[in-house]
Amino acid sequence: MTFDDINSLAKKGIPFLFISDFKANSIKVIELDKLKEHDIEFCIDEDYTIKKHQCFLRKYPLDFEAYRQKFDFVIEKIKSGETYLLNLTQATKIDTKLTLKQIYNNANAQYKLRYKDEFVCFSPERFITIKNNKISTYPMKGTIDASVKNAEQKILSNQKEMAEHVMVVDLLRNDLSVVATNVRVDKFRYITKIEAGEKNLLQVSSSISGDLSDGWQSRLGDILKALLPAGSISGTPKKSTLEIIDEVEGYDRGYFSGVFGVFDSQSFQSGVMIRFIQKTDNGYLYKSGGGITLDSLPKDEYDELLHKIYIP
Repeated sequence: MTFDDINSLAKKGIPFLFISDFKANSIKVIELDKLKEHDIEFCIDEDYTIKKHQCFLRKYPLDFEAYRQKFDFVIEKIKSGETYLLNLTQATKIDTKLTLKQIYNNANAQYKLRYKDEFVCFSPERFITIKNNKISTYPMKGTIDASVKNAEQKILSNQKEMAEHVMVVDLLRNDLSVVATNVRVDKFRYITKIEAGEKNLLQVSSSISGDLSDGWQSRLGDILKALLPAGSISGTPKKSTLEIIDEVEGYDRGYFSGVFGVFDSQSFQSGVMIRFIQKTDNGYLYKSGGGITLDSLPKDEYDELLHKIYIP
């Protein structure tokens, strides 16, 4: 399937599930009435009752010094002006007795996807929504352990976190301006509480929107192509930052940090595929990371990478 196929299906009002890898090089489009033929489950922005579970993971992370080398490489790229914000991620080997289907069934998240016996994600982050000729995006940048004293005040007053969030909002606002008019920031830096396994996290998001002309359905594929990869999990400026990501991360993100969404014949909703477990021949890999700016501290960023390895 191609982005042109998305244009065609949406123009005809045919509902479908859309899945894209990080770089938008490999996309899958499955018509919803044919979904039963595939071993795929998904949940998009649905109300759900929190399910209590005991889904423990044993982590085998990259050691701190190895991470520090990658972090220092990114900092040098920032100092040279090749990037200002880069989302540095790594793949962590994990052990769990659960199958991907069991993980999917137990996880609590607004955006969940299990693709066959290949990967599962349970994401708190929206990508874009389109409804009534309005397109919106919701970049999520800034994470803190909710148990920290005055956690909300600390995350909102942290200058490094503020700078990172401002850069992502600016990037996403510019991205939306390519496909929409009257782009505006509707809500800046609001807090969402997320259950993260054995602890709770506070995450900071913003809401940005713009206007689309009538008949946007026939351009839906073009809109997605223009916005991918998602700015919140790549960085800015996007082109040079993607080149640095290829150089520094040392592994293939694949569908991790890609996007999946559903067109229901009238509207489109989608999420960013963070909080992601991939099944490989050598076991499970949990892919996670965080944004690096000039003010970032290596130990803080390393800890954030580990804190994001959980089943909500």
